[in-house]
Amino acid sequence: MPALGQNIPKHLFTSESVTKGHPDKVSDQISDAIVDLLIGADPKAHVACETLVTTGLVVLAGEVTVHNLKGEKALLSAEETARRVVRDIGYDDSSTGFDYRSCAVIRTLHSQSADIARGVDRKKKKDQGAGDQGIMFGFACRDTREMMPLPIQLAHRLTARLTDARENGEIRWLRPDGKSQVTIEYRGNTPTKLLTVVLSTQHDESVINPRTDTMSQKAREKLIAKVVKPAIMDVCPKLWSNRIRYHINPTGKFVIGGPNGDTGLTGRKIIVDTYGGRGSHGGGAFSGKDPSKVDRSASYMARHIAKNIVAARLAEACEVQLSYAIGVAEPTSVLVDCGGTEAVDHRKIAKAVRDTFPLTPAEIIDYLNLLRPIYEETARNGHFGRTGRNFTWEKTSKSGQLRKACGL
Repeated sequence: MPALGQNIPKHLFTSESVTKGHPDKVSDQISDAIVDLLIGADPKAHVACETLVTTGLVVLAGEVTVHNLKGEKALLSAEETARRVVRDIGYDDSSTGFDYRSCAVIRTLHSQSADIARGVDRKKKKDQGAGDQGIMFGFACRDTREMMPLPIQLAHRLTARLTDARENGEIRWLRPDGKSQVTIEYRGNTPTKLLTVVLSTQHDESVINPRTDTMSQKAREKLIAKVVKPAIMDVCPKLWSNRIRYHINPTGKFVIGGPNGDTGLTGRKIIVDTYGGRGSHGGGAFSGKDPSKVDRSASYMARHIAKNIVAARLAEACEVQLSYAIGVAEPTSVLVDCGGTEAVDHRKIAKAVRDTFPLTPAEIIDYLNLLRPIYEETARNGHFGRTGRNFTWEKTSKSGQLRKACGL
């Protein structure tokens, strides 16, 4: 007889992440720092800020509307805020092609369209409509303690550990730019093997082997010992083995990086920001947008709902879709899809969701406490699977209520 589980099909799944020094993430963090700056001064501010970074240049563009003098004064600090973010990330040396002191900052921010604002700015707060039409998705599963897919959670931990090793001086030759990629083998819905880890990190010239003009083997081994293994042991210790394949700086050399090596744009890492390709994505970026934009706030709520369903053990995995029309408060549709892993009838779960969670933009903003300057932190290491008081959408406080509503 075949062994138990032998006939369960296997498949591979891969996700990637990037460090906070990656050009696209530099742009995301600047855009979200502008959001924090403005809603910290004027909670009613409307912000849609896009950032472009390239060699020696930061461009701020988009639509901003503030409603008081404090907000107008804050807007004057946009350039200073952009430079502060670049400095905090670690670009402080003009010889690398990008430096917070010498880079130019061009600001082309203008007022939001009155045609759009009329659907959001209502006399009664409860009547606040969605800032745009769109579809938003949230996802959760049992791969990890954070209820995130394992490939993206491990990829995030790798890039976070890479940044930690640079910032605390543990590996002094690291520079801010970097990427990770993880391939996991699944048997059914269960992760069973860690097959491949790709780690590409910017570095200085000191670790170049002059004979080969590539990163030295000693430096590669240090990255495995100080970055890769600690990340694996933190996220999925049972999958550590000596059979994992590593590709450490596979081109051999990564000295030129950051905005000097590649132009960065806000919103170009939406799969990194969410679930690493697991589940669906509505297409709207989060960074640079205040929470009246449902691209951001409804995506956070969809994650909150999905995570509470999984935490309540109503399903092993769950994807939630919300959709909105511009200027309309109530969602145009709510879909809960547990992919056949649900423990009770899916119609019960869907009804429990509608009865338990607030779903209009104003209700979501209040419920998740989103009118706070909390967004710059979300723009690195993913928006989901995070801890801390700012990440209200990660709470599972409604799981008991959901179970009761489903008769469990």
